[in-house]
Amino acid sequence: MKVGVSMKDKSLKKKKLPKVLLTIVLIIGAAAGFIAFNASRNMKVMNRTLESGMKALSEYAEVTPVDAGDFEQIKMYGFMKFNVSQYDVRDLGNLSVMTVNMGFMQMVSYVITPYEKNMPLMSMDFMYILGKRKAYAEFYDLVPDRTDGSYTDVLDALKGFEDRYSSLEDIAASPAWYDDLMTVVLHKAGKRSDDEKLEEMFCDAVRTYMEKADELDELSAAEKAEKLELTQQYSDNLITKGGVSTDVFKKALGEDTTKEFFDKVFFGTERRK
Repeated sequence: MKVGVSMKDKSLKKKKLPKVLLTIVLIIGAAAGFIAFNASRNMKVMNRTLESGMKALSEYAEVTPVDAGDFEQIKMYGFMKFNVSQYDVRDLGNLSVMTVNMGFMQMVSYVITPYEKNMPLMSMDFMYILGKRKAYAEFYDLVPDRTDGSYTDVLDALKGFEDRYSSLEDIAASPAWYDDLMTVVLHKAGKRSDDEKLEEMFCDAVRTYMEKADELDELSAAEKAEKLELTQQYSDNLITKGGVSTDVFKKALGEDTTKEFFDKVFFGTERRK
């Protein structure tokens, strides 16, 4: 038996349709407004944290901007726009800073690659995801001898820094090929209420790192060459073996452009050759 649809039923559906669309539009608008509001708040916190970290760094060394060239702004997938800054840290090495605002997430990446002192590479990523926070501070042992007395003193200081933030929630990380290169690593989670604590953590990492760098003698020419080689090997291995962030760049930019970015700006190996 065929059931027909009356003209009255069709009329009701036509009347209800605009209301449904209006509801959907309102929900989408509310969600967009919520994301934009949180993004604005998070950008302020992120920029303040970065400014505090740069100020802490300048207390220990002269920091000079370097032209990042074509990599000053990196666009991916149409909605990811990385703003990139590069600096020379006097008597130490290269600093690269990246910030990105993706609406639902804001992130700052801060990497000091030392070439003139026997220090580990320091990499920090602080992410602001609506009301949630993730903070990563990793120290890579790109040195010829981890057991050297002056270097173990550096590691002891960094372990002290690590202990000062033990109250923050730990984040489990997936195993990676470069895990053996890290003696000290912090992967922490927090909430909006932890913003001041995380800003303190960012600046504390910089100060602890720079205090130990100031205590070390400058490397000899041969030692600098060895340090550069170890750093280049690590950078090249990221390209060939991959990494969480590296894979994103490789997929969007291609392997060759990613390597060029790493060599020229992110780690700055090319300027040291």
